[in-house]
Amino acid sequence: MKIKDGFMLRKVADSFIVVAVGDRVKEFNGIINLNETSALLWRTLEKDVTESQLVDALLSEYDVDREVAAKDVALFIEKLKEANLLL
Repeated sequence: MKIKDGFMLRKVADSFIVVAVGDRVKEFNGIINLNETSALLWRTLEKDVTESQLVDALLSEYDVDREVAAKDVALFIEKLKEANLLL
């Protein structure tokens, strides 16, 4: 799975925001605010990765057990799918 093209993640002060660019603005008009953890997942999803690879990315950065990381990843993926942001 992968984030659709046409979205840009930027750090502004202490916040991470995602905005649509180019033609993507026609179908997504708004801003997505992310925390540090979800920004890491977003950056990882800029490449074509599996859910397991997302979990591994969290485990490599944070002191969390696999079960908690897997639940967090599943929730994040669900939200992205609801917003139609994934390929």
